[in-house]
Amino acid sequence: MRKSLFAMLVMLMVSAVTFAKDIKTVVFTTTPQMHCENCENKIKNNLRFEKGVKEITTSVDNQTVTVKYDADKTTPDKIQQGFKKFGYEARQLKDGEKIKRDLNEQCDNM
Repeated sequence: MRKSLFAMLVMLMVSAVTFAKDIKTVVFTTTPQMHCENCENKIKNNLRFEKGVKEITTSVDNQTVTVKYDADKTTPDKIQQGFKKFGYEARQLKDGEKIKRDLNEQCDNM
C-alpha cells in the first residue's frame, strides 16, 4: 500500500514538473505615451488578446507596460508587434531604464 501511494505521489510530482509553464516578464514603453486611465485601458483591453499574455500592468507615471507571458506560447517580439494592432509602437526597456513623461504630448483617448 505504501509503495503504490509513494509511486503515485512521484508520478504526480513528475507530471507537475512536465506541465509547468515558463512564465516570464517583459517591460515596454509606448509611443504615443500613456497619459490617462483611458490610455491604460486601451492597452490592457487590446493586449490581453495576444496569445500567451497572462497579466498586464501599466504605469502612467513610469510610462511602462509590464507583461507576464507564457514563453512556450509567445515571445517579447510578438507581444511588441501586438501593440501595432491598436495604434501604438512599443519598445522593450532595458533593466533600470527610466522614461520621462512628455507633458506636452496630447492624449487622443480622452
